[in-house]
Amino acid sequence: MPKALLLENLHPEARVILETAGFDVQTRTGALDEDELVEALDGVTVLGIRSKTQVTEEVLAKAPELLVIGTYSIGTNQIDLRAAAERGIATFNAPFSNTRSVVEIALADIIALTRRLTVLDKKMHAGVWDKSAEGSHEVRGRTLGIVGYGNIGTQLSVLAENLGMSVIFYDIAEKLALGNARKMPSMDALLAEADIVTLHVDGRPGNAGLFGADQFALMKPGAVFLNLSRGFIVDCTALRESVESGAIAGAAVDVFPVEPKRRGDPFDSELRGLDNVILSPHTGGSTEEAQENIGQFVSTKTRDYLATGSTTLSVNMPNIALDPPDGVHRLAYLHRNIPGVLANVNQTFAAFGLNIEAQMLATSGNLGYVVTDVPDALNPGLLDELGRRPETIRLLVVS
Repeated sequence: MPKALLLENLHPEARVILETAGFDVQTRTGALDEDELVEALDGVTVLGIRSKTQVTEEVLAKAPELLVIGTYSIGTNQIDLRAAAERGIATFNAPFSNTRSVVEIALADIIALTRRLTVLDKKMHAGVWDKSAEGSHEVRGRTLGIVGYGNIGTQLSVLAENLGMSVIFYDIAEKLALGNARKMPSMDALLAEADIVTLHVDGRPGNAGLFGADQFALMKPGAVFLNLSRGFIVDCTALRESVESGAIAGAAVDVFPVEPKRRGDPFDSELRGLDNVILSPHTGGSTEEAQENIGQFVSTKTRDYLATGSTTLSVNMPNIALDPPDGVHRLAYLHRNIPGVLANVNQTFAAFGLNIEAQMLATSGNLGYVVTDVPDALNPGLLDELGRRPETIRLLVVS
């Protein structure tokens, strides 16, 4: 029975799907450091994580039986995707499953900050009745600036317009504007016009340090700032100084450069204690609905890859959509993308007297992925022959 290891308190549905597929599933509530992870991966075929566990090249080198990594989140920067691909370890994430949850918390933060609800709440709990409209505004008629117009940014754009907001956005890629949203020629131009700035960029290394003192200085006086994307893209010291000086009227931060690994661990940040600053523990996508959707999506993708060879939506493998094998034997062959590989594969099948019923090939960069269906059982000699070829990365016998 193949083993699966699920870390970081994943939704129970993730476990149910894998157990139903025949996996021996072990679960742990927290993240593991590198040495702990190497030890835990002994004999493991499937690893499931969220954002805290770092899957480095060193870890992958010591996990020869690992075939799949499921990251039950949007981001994949916690995994060395290149090293995983070079070892034939397919990686799947959940690019859409928690979009609505992040959008809703962004809207909640925008309204709470614009109405200064956190300040009023603290005073009320302290026994102070401070009934005043000072510094409190409607969001209707205000301009929302979205940096990063992907799945989350576009859905936020539509809902913000329904609240009566004007929407501008900036993205390094060409994106179709939805509704009445306007694309800005630069992030600087967006900062100069937006009453509220919200970041929804991905975790690519080039985004490190994206937002610092220079960017805060370009924002409109009294604007509101949100970071619900990645902790390492914002200079928290610069944000604190902007809030303390009054240049920024408020902020909501859900992600941090350094985050505790386990629930209940101590947390510290230079942003603690500031008025009209909302801090949340990386829970933008953490609703029960989103976590159930993520658990279903990633576990299903993992199960289907091992059952059919299908790599649809894998973030590090050539993508091929496949139905379950029907009365045939299937071999999935991941290899280095060099000329002549497919001809060599087919010659090898012919040498063992196997007729090919169906075959699909996809390539991506340095990787090639060919899936072959044959009517007869796969001869161990054929597998040995392909396994010895210098371009071979991994063979997966599906059926």
